[in-house]
Amino acid sequence: MFKNVMVYRVAEGWSPSLEQLEQALDAERFVPCGASQEKSVGWVEPRGEAFGPLVEAVSGQRILKLKIETRGVPGSVVTRKTKERCAHIEATEGRKPGKKETQEIKEDVKLSLMPMAFSKESSVWVWFDPATNLLVLDAGSQAKADEVVTMLVKSLAGLSLTLINTEMSPQSAMAQWLISQEPPAGFSVDRECELKAADESKSVVRYVRHPLDTDEVKQHVQDGKLPTRLAMTWDARVSFSLTEGMQLKKVTFLDVVFEGASEQDGGFDADVAIATGELRKLLPDLLEALGGEMALG
Repeated sequence: MFKNVMVYRVAEGWSPSLEQLEQALDAERFVPCGASQEKSVGWVEPRGEAFGPLVEAVSGQRILKLKIETRGVPGSVVTRKTKERCAHIEATEGRKPGKKETQEIKEDVKLSLMPMAFSKESSVWVWFDPATNLLVLDAGSQAKADEVVTMLVKSLAGLSLTLINTEMSPQSAMAQWLISQEPPAGFSVDRECELKAADESKSVVRYVRHPLDTDEVKQHVQDGKLPTRLAMTWDARVSFSLTEGMQLKKVTFLDVVFEGASEQDGGFDADVAIATGELRKLLPDLLEALGGEMALG
C-alpha cells in the first residue's frame, strides 16, 4: 500500500461525514467495461470485499480505492483489417473509399473487434487525512493522478484540491544536499540518483548502488546537471525516491517499522495504520526540509 506518494492540499471547509462520502462514491461505483466499451473508471471496496463500504475509516484516516479498466485493440490489427475491407470494396465495386469512408470503416472495425479485446485493470489508493486536510494518492504518474483527481472532484461535491508546493523546489534542494553532502535533519541520502543537464544537450547521468558523497557527483551538479530524482531514507524507517515534481516513488517501509507486530496484526487495517502512521510523520519533515509549504494566494 502506497508505493508512490503525491500530496494535495484540501481546501478549507470541506468535511463530509463517512455516510455522505459513502453515498457520493456509490453513485460512481465501478462497473466493468461493456462489450464495446474502451474504458471504465469507478470506486471499489478498499478491503476487496464485494458489496462492502467504498470508504474505510482506520485510525481516523479515510481510505478509498479507484479502479480503472481499459480495453484496447492493437492499432496494427485495426489498420490491417481496415485495409482488407477497403481492398474488398475496391475489388468488388471498382472504387476506392474516400478519407471519410475509410475512417468510418476503421471505427467499425475497431468496434467489431472490441468484444475480443483483453482488458487491463489498475487501481489507485486514495488517502484523506481529515486532521491535516491532506490528500495522498498512490499514483505513479501525473497523468494517472490527474485522472484520479478528476474522478474525486466529479464524485465529491465541494471538494477542491491543490498540489502541494514548497518554498524551495525539490530540484534546488536536492542539488544543495548533493553539493554540501549534508542531507536535511532526519534524512539520509542513499545510493541512487539521476542528474539531467538543463542545456540543449539534455545529457543524463544515473547512479545506481553508488555512493553519492563524492567529488564526481558534486562536480556534475556544479556543472549544471540538476537532480531529477534522489533516493533517500527518513528516520531509518521509510525509504523512497524524491522527484523534481515533489513525488515520492519506490516507497518502502523498512523492517524496523514492523518490529513488535505479530502475524495476527496483519491485514488491511494494520497495513493502513502502518502506512498512514509513518507517512503522517515523514511528510511534515519533508515539507520542512523543502522550506515549508508555500502559502496559497
